[in-house]
Amino acid sequence: MSFEVPDSCTLPTAERPLRLAEFDELFSTSVREVESPSPTRARMRLAGVDPALVRDLTARETECCSFFAFTVFEDPLVLEVEVPPAYADVLDSLLRRADVARR
Repeated sequence: MSFEVPDSCTLPTAERPLRLAEFDELFSTSVREVESPSPTRARMRLAGVDPALVRDLTARETECCSFFAFTVFEDPLVLEVEVPPAYADVLDSLLRRADVARR
């Protein structure tokens, strides 16, 4: 599945497939449920992953794509993602990727 990387992303092009692979791994092994209460906000219920790993991945992603706002909640483990309205399509693409990977 392709993923459109926004022009504002500062991650070097050569590193992008590796980062996507990290998210795909998280999605395929840990995502149990995805909900999107609005086009700019989503929640993913996770299981079987160390919250520190989720925080590390999302912190690195925020460094290159500062429009993402990730929050990790524990007990239960939930990853919340928010983006400005201009990036709703990027969030939608990420959620589609999560949905495909977890099946």
